[in-house]
Amino acid sequence: MSPAKKSDLLRENELIYGRLLTIEEPHLIQRYNKALVAFGLKPTKLKSFEIDRTGFSPQVAEECGDYNYLDPNEINRRFIILTPSQIDLPVVHTAFSNTSQLMFEFMSKNQRAIDALTIKDVIYGEIEDSVPKVDDIEDLLSINQVEFRVLSAEDVLGKAAELGKLVDQLKQEPDAWRDNAMLTRMVELAKICGDIRENALVPDQVIFRHSAYWTSHFGGLYVFIDPDMTTVISDPAAPGFRRSRPWQVSYLSINDADKVFKFLAATGRIELPRASWIETSGYLEHRAEMVVRALIRDAEPDRNLTDVDKVWLQTWIHGHADLITRDGNFPFLNAAKREIAHLGRLKIEDVFPQQRFLVIRAKPDHPDAWLTNQLISDFVPQDFVSRYVFNKPGFYSDYDGFSDAWRSHVVDVLKTTYLKDKVAFRTRLYGLTD
Repeated sequence: MSPAKKSDLLRENELIYGRLLTIEEPHLIQRYNKALVAFGLKPTKLKSFEIDRTGFSPQVAEECGDYNYLDPNEINRRFIILTPSQIDLPVVHTAFSNTSQLMFEFMSKNQRAIDALTIKDVIYGEIEDSVPKVDDIEDLLSINQVEFRVLSAEDVLGKAAELGKLVDQLKQEPDAWRDNAMLTRMVELAKICGDIRENALVPDQVIFRHSAYWTSHFGGLYVFIDPDMTTVISDPAAPGFRRSRPWQVSYLSINDADKVFKFLAATGRIELPRASWIETSGYLEHRAEMVVRALIRDAEPDRNLTDVDKVWLQTWIHGHADLITRDGNFPFLNAAKREIAHLGRLKIEDVFPQQRFLVIRAKPDHPDAWLTNQLISDFVPQDFVSRYVFNKPGFYSDYDGFSDAWRSHVVDVLKTTYLKDKVAFRTRLYGLTD
């Protein structure tokens, strides 16, 4: 199902394509079209559309019938920058989880150049790496860094470079000031570029490290990077699994909860269940409620849950004791809560591997915290709130399979919990302050 078909309810509640920037000024639309044409695409006929940090527009994607119009082959991502304010926008469509961070770094490091260029021009280009297409895991592993290949529609960048050379020539050649043709050209260029001594028109930094990430390739694949080892976590059916660089890459099946948990614990990426954060966060209570809601969905998929409250949930739990016991997760979370209250921690080694993911979270100060929480959410699909916060591709995929009644319920819960105050919610539950 295309995003356009599935997302009406999500769009109405800003749960998909939220916080985007509306582009409706004719000169900005004209600049956007120049970038599209430069990419070999048809210009948009829309009089208004929205863009994310990379310049991706869901409305333009719908118009051209291609949600990968800025992401051909889902590699070497294209970007269109109309305004410096794009740095504050989300990235809503990408094959790599670190596209957002790479765009942020590029725009931060080159803020002066972007500020100056976008006054007169549109900046566009590609986040380029050494791989034109991803056929197997080796292609992904060969990406160590990316380079932003930056262009501008009016070639302000090229004209600034030309003006710079002429300025140098004027300084170094005693008779250059007599060359009227050169002086006339400099005046023409200066009208376009301004005073290049004051305006930094050429980006300073265009090469960035390609760090840990999730990619949509091969059904979803994680790459974690440690000093001595790179770890790939994916479906073992992914081409190149356990065959590409086995001497420097560890391969874990996404279906092996035990090994994935041990990797996260051994590399210091997770917080184990201890009273110090469990009791103040409400984490176990949140997980328990998500578990029960998922059981209600499975047992009564068309039930209207609009007015459900904690009292109703408690009544439902008592009335479905056999189902609750058979599933096992709700009793486990209650037992975990008691053990942590008594001992200050949970003996995680005694817990079934799959259930361990119910009681852990990413270490908040680890650089891979968001990615780790995304991976954890793959093992706790019942928690649609965590899926939405950290794993939007997974959430939207789940949402496709929900009944209309459950979709309405999911949207209501997200609106009254996470969307109410995102920062406070992430801080309380996951310890994330940024």
